[in-house]
Amino acid sequence: MSQTQLHRDALVMYKNRPARIREADPKKLEISLADGETVKVRPKDVLFLHPGPVQQLTFPAAPGDAASAWELLVGETTTLPELADLVFGAFTPATAWATWLLLDDGLYFGGSPEQIIPYEPGQVAEKAAAREAKAAAERAWQQFLTRISQGGYAAEDQPYLEDVLALALARREQSRVLRALGRVETPQNAHALLLACGYWTAAANPHPERLGVPLTVPGFLLPPLPDEPRRDLTHLAAWAIDDEDTHDPDDALSWDGERLWVHVADAAALISPNSFADIEARGRALNLYLPDQVIPILPPEATHRLALGLAELSPALSFALTFSPEAEVRLVEMVPSWIRVQRLSYAEVENRLDQYPFQPIWEMAQNFWARRRANGSVEIEQPEVRIRVNGDQVTIRPLPPLSSRALVREAMLMAGEAIAQYAQEWQIPLPFATQDPPDEDAPLAAATPSAYFALRRSMKRGQPKVAAAPHAGLGLPHYVQATSPLRRYLDLVVHQQLRAHLLGQPLLSQADILLRIGSTEAVVGSVKQAERLSNQHWTLVYLQQNPNWRGEGVIIDKFGTRHLILLPELAYETELYIRQERPLDTALSLTVTGVNLPELTAQFRLTSAE
Repeated sequence: MSQTQLHRDALVMYKNRPARIREADPKKLEISLADGETVKVRPKDVLFLHPGPVQQLTFPAAPGDAASAWELLVGETTTLPELADLVFGAFTPATAWATWLLLDDGLYFGGSPEQIIPYEPGQVAEKAAAREAKAAAERAWQQFLTRISQGGYAAEDQPYLEDVLALALARREQSRVLRALGRVETPQNAHALLLACGYWTAAANPHPERLGVPLTVPGFLLPPLPDEPRRDLTHLAAWAIDDEDTHDPDDALSWDGERLWVHVADAAALISPNSFADIEARGRALNLYLPDQVIPILPPEATHRLALGLAELSPALSFALTFSPEAEVRLVEMVPSWIRVQRLSYAEVENRLDQYPFQPIWEMAQNFWARRRANGSVEIEQPEVRIRVNGDQVTIRPLPPLSSRALVREAMLMAGEAIAQYAQEWQIPLPFATQDPPDEDAPLAAATPSAYFALRRSMKRGQPKVAAAPHAGLGLPHYVQATSPLRRYLDLVVHQQLRAHLLGQPLLSQADILLRIGSTEAVVGSVKQAERLSNQHWTLVYLQQNPNWRGEGVIIDKFGTRHLILLPELAYETELYIRQERPLDTALSLTVTGVNLPELTAQFRLTSAE
């Protein structure tokens, strides 16, 4: 490009925009743009297009035949003035700019204004096909956006919906679809969009996957039960007491006339430390109990072979406990055993607590419970429900506070305290369950729903530790969880240690136990949160399925006009704005008015009577 071309009123291209030279010298140009802006640039910053004179920079579309010109020029080279004349019939500022746009478009021609090269037919065909594919993709994209914004989708929309699905499940943080629709890119908004278009139904529960909790059932094989001596305790009646729909009973009780036997499924007999099954269970920490499914830490085979009462004889690790007049419990015998277990529901045992042999067990449990209360155990009464999903239909059943539940609870706590004491006497490293006392201002004498709520908020989180320490919430000086090795990994670790102790084998060190505590603590919070959020999800689905639901709510906290309401029938908490001043623990009659499933919220109003 010579300096003589860059003169006043010549047409140039600057940053892909047409410009007119206002003043020119060898080192600097002053140019004006179509919007009236004046810019000083270097000569090398512009591309010469036409000598002018050009006064205005808005050019109407010029009619021309680029395809015919290309066909004539294939195999040759040309210049911008020659191509303008061939395509548009004249070389003017308007056709010069149109020819530059044709060159910049890149379908038929490439090169520079001084040497324009027509592409070969194969190249043009390839470029044209790519452009048509891109245009078709854009048309499909726009059609999809129209469908989904109108509340629908088609089978061919699956690739686009994967983008929304990934955000809804927290696999990624952004979504092209939500961005194109002008919606904030959050998992909740993605969930709402999938519901609105019908891709998801209310049965879609995203919360476990968002939290990274495994939803696959372990499927590996377990080794055979070792051929080793076991005490024959089949002469003792043994009862696995649980809810009617429990499928994995792992503890049972017996009474031999003097001692309470607590039998626990002998999971450590099949699952040794650092085995594949042990490492898998360690990474899962806890069984995941959801209203619509259970994801175990061990393969279903473990339940089939070890759960108590599923076969005629069950292998167990059995603990014989004695009870002092001061309600202190001691482990006097611990043996691998064979037991014959009868399965009973809490409701069946409730009517037999005054009958032998449940009567002496219940008396022992009550005395132990009294001792714990005297030691400052924290008793929090709150409603419990059982949420179940059959197909897509949700049922919520309140669990009555049966004494039989307390009997089993206290028996398991007795075993946990006795095993903790035994482990300290024999210097067996275990993951001890501990808990610091609640805040000093906690309402320890709680007796109302609001006081129980305040007490619950004041409680410190329980922590497993390698050194024994008090468990303030239970009112016990030391304690280990040991009665659910099929459901909780650290219970399995306790059994692995006790088994090694009985067989005279090397024990895991405190460092080994600490490693296992750390591994489970890294995921246990996510498992529990997945259960909590899933229960909320299905509770809201229940309310959607029962849009005329009415029930009682109790005020358990308030902040001005904002009140926190407990719905005992659903074991669900919600917020409600109430203008009239009402004291805590006031009972209200409520009616559901709406549910927002993605946000996990429900709306209620006071009935007219209120």
